[in-house]
Amino acid sequence: MGDRTSGTPVKVRKLGHLILRVRDIDVSTRFYTEVMGFTVSDRNEHGYVFLRCAADHHVLGLAPADEDNPLPDKSRRQRGFDHCAFEVGSLAELIEIRDFLRTRGVPIVFEGRKGPGCNPGLEFLDPDGYDIELYTGMDQIGWDGKARPAEQWRRVRSLEEAAANPVG
Repeated sequence: MGDRTSGTPVKVRKLGHLILRVRDIDVSTRFYTEVMGFTVSDRNEHGYVFLRCAADHHVLGLAPADEDNPLPDKSRRQRGFDHCAFEVGSLAELIEIRDFLRTRGVPIVFEGRKGPGCNPGLEFLDPDGYDIELYTGMDQIGWDGKARPAEQWRRVRSLEEAAANPVG
């Protein structure tokens, strides 16, 4: 799939893991286990916590921050981390997750479908203000290597609207 003829020997198969520097390792560990449903795999001598959501030893690492610097201001499009995304099984799951996050007071910053990939998604902030996206139904690129044309993206601003207006 895609252009694998660029001359580089690098052939990435998937995103392996993400490490976040956090203010309070215990608060963040509780968030990622109790809210996000991850499982702690290990801790190391440097205070890192390694979490998994499937068979890989870890997909997310939490590392203690020595300084409490502000995150980049996304509204100003500053250079820096924007968000990370994790796939879930269905749109019904996303709706259930959104409702659960609301009961926990987790700040939701977007729900719906943005465009490229045509995937419904839900974005919210973790205790440090990192933007986390959960999504389902990402378009797959077929044998021809072509993505869905932009006129078929069907942007929407709610999960209910995504359910009512599916992409074909």
